Amino acid sequence: MRKVLFILLGILFGVVMYKAEAASWFRIYEMFNFQSFHMYGFIGTALVVGVIAVQLIKRTHAKDVDGGDIVIADKAKSIPRYLIGGILFGLGWALVGACPGPIFVLLGAGVYPMLIVIAFALLGTYLYGLLKHKLPH
Repeated sequence: MRKVLFILLGILFGVVMYKAEAASWFRIYEMFNFQSFHMYGFIGTALVVGVIAVQLIKRTHAKDVDGGDIVIADKAKSIPRYLIGGILFGLGWALVGACPGPIFVLLGAGVYPMLIVIAFALLGTYLYGLLKHKLPH
């Protein structure tokens, strides 16, 4: 039953992303050309909600769905790590016209070339898993 709930929440998330035009290539293009506040507002809202949620989880010692403790570990701060990762993420976003979340929304909306993007996103994630111990920290 829990898996069905997660699938339904994923579908709801996809519908919200699509209706809010967060998966629209034109909205993303407007954002990168500083022609519209729409995407900045959307991303800013997500950031604020995320920060509040993480603080609530940390301060209330929230439990996961199985009753276990949720542990949010501090990440190592490293300029090369975030610089290289940010550049790769930004280049991918600019080339595809979507960040990783909306690629699934776009596939669900019938943009079937996103299958290629998803395949390479999975390949990149797999390669990172293989090589992450060799990368600078």
